[in-house]
Amino acid sequence: MKIVAVSDHFVRTEHYEACFAKYPEYELKTIFFGTEDRIEMRDIFHKIERNGPEAWPIPDELYEAIEDADVLMVHTCPVPASLIACGKKLRAIITNRGGLENIAVEEATKRGIPVLNNPAHNSNGVCELAIGLMITESRNVARAHMGLMQGNWRENFYNTGNVWELKGKTVGIVGFGNIGHLMAERLHVCFGCHVLVNDIYIDPEDEVLAKYPAIKVVDLPTLMRESDVVTLHARNENVILDREMLSLMQPHAFFINTARAHMVDYNALYELLRDRKIMGAAIEVHPVEPLPEDYPFLKLDNVTLTTHRGGDTINAYSDSPEMLVQDYARYRAGGKVRFFVNPEVGFGK
Repeated sequence: MKIVAVSDHFVRTEHYEACFAKYPEYELKTIFFGTEDRIEMRDIFHKIERNGPEAWPIPDELYEAIEDADVLMVHTCPVPASLIACGKKLRAIITNRGGLENIAVEEATKRGIPVLNNPAHNSNGVCELAIGLMITESRNVARAHMGLMQGNWRENFYNTGNVWELKGKTVGIVGFGNIGHLMAERLHVCFGCHVLVNDIYIDPEDEVLAKYPAIKVVDLPTLMRESDVVTLHARNENVILDREMLSLMQPHAFFINTARAHMVDYNALYELLRDRKIMGAAIEVHPVEPLPEDYPFLKLDNVTLTTHRGGDTINAYSDSPEMLVQDYARYRAGGKVRFFVNPEVGFGK
């Protein structure tokens, strides 16, 4: 079985080679997409995320390689309809990402080609960072570090006298997908937090909710009003947390965003922080990356900023190909697949 695996700056050729060395039944062909410059690659991918699989050209050799391929595996590389049409033997498209903005799923479905994705590939990395940011922001870690680097022993902060531990606090999780599930379980079990979750797609038979009845599903306004920390882990094209929702937060509350900037009214968030209507925020994702010099959050002393590193761990990239190969094996056997984008095409290809 021939698999064409498209590497890039993140999921690299050596990751594919290490994976498929364990699966000799696959004939591996690798092709590189994009650039080795990290910033340029981020810019390319942001264009693809916003504008779809036609937004950026793909390597010419990919059109030839896919003609006799059984499986196409990608990460950031676009999979436009024109490429899918060239895959005369194509049995499956599998992607090392959770998002599908770079894949013409409708065209694949029309041709009966299953699409398997991997939203879980960076879930652990994002979860760890989000919890770290809760602690870093509320305990003034970054500000204390910056003071020491500048020769200042700083003890007075905006929340001096109101610094608390996560234990016993209420954390509201907006978005209850893979990352949201990990967050809820770890915050409840490891940190002793009360956890509220909100997601319009919650399964009433969800295993985590069944296992931990203390994790409560609530509507979004209730979550915003009652949480000591609000953390965003949704995936949506629209604004979820607008000015009205953000204004429901308590004065002592913190806001964490490791998801996407466009889901939050950042102008409203900035004003709430500036006017001390909420205690603080940690922001991992930004409307423009790298940050412009006039980015308003740079002026604030009650915010921790990071450079979009949440899922950027070696594990997230190196482990994903094997996770997908195992899922594809289950798919071919007609078994349960974790992430099957278009199940209407059926099983067993």
